[in-house]
Amino acid sequence: MIIFAALKIAFTGLRRNLLRSLLTMLGIIFGVAAVIAVVSLGNGAKAQVEKQISSLGQNVVMVLSGAASRGGFRMAFGTSGTLTVGDFEAIRNEVEGVAGISPEVRSFAQVAVGNQNANPQVMGVGADYAAIRTWRFASGDNFTDADVRSANKVALIGKTTATQLFGGEDPVGQIIRVKNAPFRVVGLLAPKGVNMMGSDQDDVVLVPYTSAMKRLTGDTSFRSLLVQATKPTLLVSVQQQIIELLRQRHRIQPGRDDDFLVRTQQEISEFATETSRVLTLLLGGVAGVSLVVGGIGIMNIMLVSVTERTREIGLRLAVGARGRDILLQFLIEALALSVIGGLIGIALGWGASDWLAGLMESPTLIAANSVVLAFGSSAAIGIVFGFFPALKASQLDPIEALRYE
Repeated sequence: MIIFAALKIAFTGLRRNLLRSLLTMLGIIFGVAAVIAVVSLGNGAKAQVEKQISSLGQNVVMVLSGAASRGGFRMAFGTSGTLTVGDFEAIRNEVEGVAGISPEVRSFAQVAVGNQNANPQVMGVGADYAAIRTWRFASGDNFTDADVRSANKVALIGKTTATQLFGGEDPVGQIIRVKNAPFRVVGLLAPKGVNMMGSDQDDVVLVPYTSAMKRLTGDTSFRSLLVQATKPTLLVSVQQQIIELLRQRHRIQPGRDDDFLVRTQQEISEFATETSRVLTLLLGGVAGVSLVVGGIGIMNIMLVSVTERTREIGLRLAVGARGRDILLQFLIEALALSVIGGLIGIALGWGASDWLAGLMESPTLIAANSVVLAFGSSAAIGIVFGFFPALKASQLDPIEALRYE
């Protein structure tokens, strides 16, 4: 009953100065809304990156060739062809836990059909490539190991490139010219969308790597390999085996740097999401400062309220109220300000997340833990910053309080 009486008195006091109460809650409202909106944007960006990383395939290990040097400057890994056909065969035959492996021979070339042409990325890959990338087929089928061994002029075509060249017509069975070399389309790839770099993965033509090296690029080495482990628990083992095998094949002495780079899909995902995570924490911290400012506002107003209601406090103490009753009353008032502000902030933050998603054309993801965190923080701030004014009110001397003008 004491709690209900204290609640009634507290809300009566808040209604008595309704405008002041609303203005006091603004710091909490905007702080909670900012936390929810910022965290939802960060979660949305992280989920989008993870989705794009997953488009690489399942249980993938990427092997990149060494870094080329030009004009005294060292470039990124994958710019120098240090991976050989022998390396590719050795990994496929000697590394345990490998479900599939494919080289990547990348180039851009004009692709023409009649009077239609496009300039997609043309990639030379192995027969395992589509399975490694979990790339489904809209029509047709994959080329075979026999096509790779014989360097046959067959191709898989992405949805974007197919639309540019054939419109709505099924391209399977049609002939396309890649750098004036005729290739027969044997499969239409299902759409995958953009990758984490913003490139259209469907604007692509895939051909056997032997055909690409012989007829299109003239390369004799690879800049990257995709390796698929049989299960996630073998990713680290496969990665370590590849590193040891390539160091041995490339005759790299102990203590010397590798002329290749091996990364698991998990490492790539963690690296890609690290930036968004740090940015989310930074912006969340800034939003958290506004919650603290809101708490200071609550403390300020509660101190003013204690001063204004000194005679009321003295009268209640004189008729039998205990100090803890006064403490509870003012603590509930501070908690009510923060909790109501927190609830309004949650609604505002939810709406702001949807608005920002449309404005920035980026998905948002409101996680339950961010809502609980923001609301819990607002309630805690009400208790922490409301305790001192409540304690001050509870320690007033009844006689001095009654004399207060």
